[in-house]
Amino acid sequence: MRPSSRQLGYWRWLPVTTGQGKIWLNGELLDPEQAKVSVFDHGMLVGDGVFETVKATNGEPFALTRHLKRLARSAAGLGLPEPDHDALAQGTLEVLAAAPKWPLARIRITYTSGPGPLGSDRGNEGTTISIIAAEQKPFPATTDVTVVPWPRNERGALNGLKTTSYADNALALAYAKERGGGEAIFGNLVGNLSEGTGSNIFVVKGGRLITPPLTAGCLAGVTRALVLEWFGADEEDLPLEELYQVEEAFLVSTTRDVQPIHAVDGTALPAAPGPITSKAMEVFAARSAELMDP
Repeated sequence: MRPSSRQLGYWRWLPVTTGQGKIWLNGELLDPEQAKVSVFDHGMLVGDGVFETVKATNGEPFALTRHLKRLARSAAGLGLPEPDHDALAQGTLEVLAAAPKWPLARIRITYTSGPGPLGSDRGNEGTTISIIAAEQKPFPATTDVTVVPWPRNERGALNGLKTTSYADNALALAYAKERGGGEAIFGNLVGNLSEGTGSNIFVVKGGRLITPPLTAGCLAGVTRALVLEWFGADEEDLPLEELYQVEEAFLVSTTRDVQPIHAVDGTALPAAPGPITSKAMEVFAARSAELMDP
C-alpha cells in the first residue's frame, strides 16, 4: 500500500513540549501535547525568526517590557510584522501562572515568519509565536571561558538582532565545553573582543570597567544595558588578546545576572570576583530586587 502524503511527512506536525505547565501558541494557552507547529515553519526550516529569553523569579518576570521591545526591534530587522506587545505580555503572565512554582524560571518567546516553502522565500500563511517556560537552575558562582576560533561578523545582516539562527552559538558553546569552559567568547573580524554565545562581557583594565561597544558585533543585552545604567562602564574596543591580561572580568545575561570569570582558556585571572565585579554584583542584585520591570 502506497503511503499517504501525511505519512510521508508533508503535513506532519511537531509537538512543542516542556514536560510541565502550559504553552501559549498564537494566542491560545494549550497543554503541551496540543501545542503543535508545522514542519514547514520557517523558524525550523531556515531559522527565519527572532526570540527572547526572560527570567522569572517566584513567578514574576523580570524586565519584560525591555525584552518585548527588543523582540520588536529584532522582528523589524528581519522585516517581520510588529508583534502585539500587550498580547505577549499577557501570554507570558498566563504561562507563568499555569507553571509550577519554580523559584527561578526561563521563559522563551519565539516569533517566526510562519509556514513557507522549502527554500528561503517566505510564505503567506502568517507568523507563528510561542511562549514556553521551564525551570532555570542557577549558574555556578564563577566560570571559565573559552575563546573560539570563529569571529563574530560585526558587519553582517543579522548583527544586533536576536534571531533563531543560533547554530554558530551552539557550535561555539560545544567547543568551549569540550575544553572545560562554561561559556564561549567571540572576537570580531578586526580582532577585538565581542561577546559570548548568550552573554555580554565586561572586563577591568587599569582599574576601569570596560565592555565592548555594540559596533563590536555584540547583542544589545538587556542585562548589559542595566549594568551600564545602574553601575556604569566605558564602552570601548579591546583587542581580543588582551582578555588574558585583564584584572577582572564577568559575564552578564538574563539568566546568569552578573557572573565572575575566573579563567580564560585555563589562564587564571587575578581575582574572581574582584572588588569591582563584587560591587557590580551587589548593585545589580539590589536594584533588580527593587524593580522587576526596570
